[in-house]
Amino acid sequence: MCWNTSSAITPVGLALRGPAMHKIVRTLGDAADIQIKDWPSDDGEEYVAAVKACVDAISGQIAPEQFREALLRAADEAGIAALTVVAH
Repeated sequence: MCWNTSSAITPVGLALRGPAMHKIVRTLGDAADIQIKDWPSDDGEEYVAAVKACVDAISGQIAPEQFREALLRAADEAGIAALTVVAH
């Protein structure tokens, strides 16, 4: 199986609570790491959907940007501020 954790997404800045206060998600691998290690709650419907979408994107079943939308919904559900990061 080909795991594509390096696939880029439009960067998202997340304002998390705790020691890892601010994170920027640039790749599917970044997102998987944050969801596993830094997410404040693992029992929300949108969180579970985002984890599944991340796995689906890593395995090539959905586009990375489809996962990004699921990540934004999960962040909203968890009360995490999410900002699109724009590079100049």
